[in-house]
Amino acid sequence: MSEKADQVTETGMRKLSDFIREVKTETAERDDVVVELREAQTMRLELLVQELAPVLAGIAHEDDWFDLAISSGVQPRFWIDATSHVTMGRDKRTYRFLRDTRLGRQVLAESGEVKAVAAQVARYIAERMVERERAQAGTVTVVDRGAPAPAALTGAQAAPRGGGGFLEGLMIFITGALAGGALLVALAWDKLEALGINLDFLK
Repeated sequence: MSEKADQVTETGMRKLSDFIREVKTETAERDDVVVELREAQTMRLELLVQELAPVLAGIAHEDDWFDLAISSGVQPRFWIDATSHVTMGRDKRTYRFLRDTRLGRQVLAESGEVKAVAAQVARYIAERMVERERAQAGTVTVVDRGAPAPAALTGAQAAPRGGGGFLEGLMIFITGALAGGALLVALAWDKLEALGINLDFLK
């Protein structure tokens, strides 16, 4: 075995230990890049948290509706609650505010400006808190960020319907019946006179 190794070395082929050392170096360099990217994303998310500091200060620490924490991992995320979080885009510079729904993932905001995304996150937190208050009061109205605002009612739609509509309909029916009866009598009168029947006794 040693003779074969010596022969390979003499032909210019490097030792296995050289290849192992090279692979380890390349792997370490890739790991360093991954770590640096992860740290850079975490730092950007921390800037977002700092921008939201006045808003987050109004949320009690024991409030379990919101997570408000940055998770570690290959893709760091700033979790707002159980279904929504902020992460960095593919360029590692764009903030993406995402929410997981039953119909799939929804993009609530996407921008490279931390202030713009912070404003959307703050509004989302306010909406969730209002929903909770209404739920506790017994009147739940879920805020759908993608749904259009309800149209205003017209005067006819807004006016309540009472018993007056029935009386108006009855009067119209009676008036129509009387007018129709008078018309039928007039037509019958003319036909009888045309047949030579004397109707003077009815006058």
